[in-house]
Amino acid sequence: MPRRRTLSDEQLLAIVLGLIHAEGPDAATFAAVAKASGLSGSTLVQRFATKAAMLRAALLYAWDRLDAETERLAGLVAKTPEGAVALLLGLSQDYGDNAAAYGEGLLVLREDFRDPVLRARGAAWGKALTAAIASCFESAPAPETIARLMLSQWQGSLTWWGFGSEGPVSAYVETELRRFLAAVKI
Repeated sequence: MPRRRTLSDEQLLAIVLGLIHAEGPDAATFAAVAKASGLSGSTLVQRFATKAAMLRAALLYAWDRLDAETERLAGLVAKTPEGAVALLLGLSQDYGDNAAAYGEGLLVLREDFRDPVLRARGAAWGKALTAAIASCFESAPAPETIARLMLSQWQGSLTWWGFGSEGPVSAYVETELRRFLAAVKI
């Protein structure tokens, strides 16, 4: 008879993800996760087989959470340009206001680019987010193009904020998104 799990998969993946965000993907070793979770290294090996599989599982869990949050926010915001700003501001909340910590978080993006399964999840999220933003510009010409440009502005604003890091990220992102809307006259 198999032993009952003391931590659910979701709880364990949240611990792995927390370690990844705190110390970077390379720090998510079986030994470090064992220490953080209270599970033995052999238990982790039984669950994941390899460090790469554990990292992928944690990052897929993160994508699941991001997909759910994107869908939740998209369902709450008005289908207007202001709603598009609100959606992207809502998605920016987890970036925090520490540029160095944000930079460390980019190491997670590196892992997503390296792994074809994770890269595909990112591409799928991009399509879903583009559709959600485009729905806020349905009365404008080329709503999908506007959505892709706005998403590029959003991601660029996060990068530029990281270099200057003056004030909260949300204030910087909001200012930049409003500049974008003014520039495209929407």
